[in-house]
Amino acid sequence: MSRLDELIEEALREEDREIIEATSEQGWFQLGLSQFSGKLGWVTWVIMITQAILFLAGVWCAIYFFNTTELLSAVKWGLSGAVLILMATQLKLSLMPKMQADRVLREMKRLELILASHRS
Repeated sequence: MSRLDELIEEALREEDREIIEATSEQGWFQLGLSQFSGKLGWVTWVIMITQAILFLAGVWCAIYFFNTTELLSAVKWGLSGAVLILMATQLKLSLMPKMQADRVLREMKRLELILASHRS
């Protein structure tokens, strides 16, 4: 915790301590898990379930790819597996902008608190 954070906490009244705790900086895993709650938490659940299904289907295709002996079958299973795994990866990466936006909004709330404490 930085010195600025300590000064902000000292300047706030008891009622405002809840606000400062709500805007405290979150770690990577805590920020990721927070995506599963809130108004749009259901979207994250749908994306993650779909991503898991695509990944498992891609692994299944990869197993068949490595077990086949014919060239045409290998191309069919290999291309299908690669596309499914790439789709799963893209879906998982689609959550990153929301995580970054949440970090920015949290810091904006912190700045608002700083300004509010300077006014009073």
